[in-house]
Amino acid sequence: MKLYVISGVTGMTGSELAKMLVERGDRVIGFDNFFASSIRTVEEIHGNPLFQFFEYDLNSPEQMSAIREFVEKEKQSAEAVVYVNCAAVVHTEHFYHIDRTFETNVLGMKSFLEQAIAVKADSYINCSTSEVYSMQSWKEGGGREDDFITMANAEHSQRTSYATGKLLTEFFMKDAVMRGQIKGCSIRFANVYSKSELYPKHIIPHIITSLAENGTVELLENSKKNRRTFLHNIDSCSAVLALADTDSALDGSVYNVATDEEISIIDLVRLCGECMGIANPAISFSGFRESDPERRVLSTEKIRSRTNWRPVISLRKGIEMCVSEMRR
Repeated sequence: MKLYVISGVTGMTGSELAKMLVERGDRVIGFDNFFASSIRTVEEIHGNPLFQFFEYDLNSPEQMSAIREFVEKEKQSAEAVVYVNCAAVVHTEHFYHIDRTFETNVLGMKSFLEQAIAVKADSYINCSTSEVYSMQSWKEGGGREDDFITMANAEHSQRTSYATGKLLTEFFMKDAVMRGQIKGCSIRFANVYSKSELYPKHIIPHIITSLAENGTVELLENSKKNRRTFLHNIDSCSAVLALADTDSALDGSVYNVATDEEISIIDLVRLCGECMGIANPAISFSGFRESDPERRVLSTEKIRSRTNWRPVISLRKGIEMCVSEMRR
């Protein structure tokens, strides 16, 4: 039995990951401050002896010290200890405000990594983002992990501060592995969505909620051109497990995790409408988002070649799951 220590455990990736781990018989110590989630996302396993939850903040030294003490005590009975950093301040409303993302996304990740090293954890999985590809987020075959990155600069867009912070965590991860302190890797996720998102801020829950409440959807002007791929959190979590279980993949490098199913935002609204029984949903446009890439397509050749990971949730199936959850 392995022991997993998960930050942001009630978020989209953390909650599903915890459930998968408990289901297969691993132990989970998880914590969250409910920044954009609730205990409801892990209600299926809350109370299970394999799952220990703490309402803690990644940025609290006292609470993180308590987590360390608990891990030190519990690791004696585990065959391996794996840290997974899922905590993050995520959403475009925060991307343009560097102070809102820096403490959790950069300093929090670094201190959590230092704790993993201090308790002699076997590995550390760092959840990063495809936002690091910034303005060079598409090419034939998809963006690759070893591509040179072209970012918008400070003179052009503060949005880049979020991507830069996440990119910095990848360097912390790589450095720790190169120094022989721990094994691990970073994951650049595509647009992750889940049936359990608490607030309709990301595009898919925004569309579904808007259609359910108003019968129409308001989008940014960017949406007239934008295309994206979307990754269900079941697939994002299975990627974490595939990498964590593949020792040779924990080389400090980066892995793209995405699907090949690209769709325009306009067609995404229509697909959501179809799944809700709404034909030709009405769309209005208002506002514009600076430095928003028109496309973001990632190559997943690297993770597919090094592990057995493959996405299994189609976009239509994932949206149907979201709609079904909303109607509960």
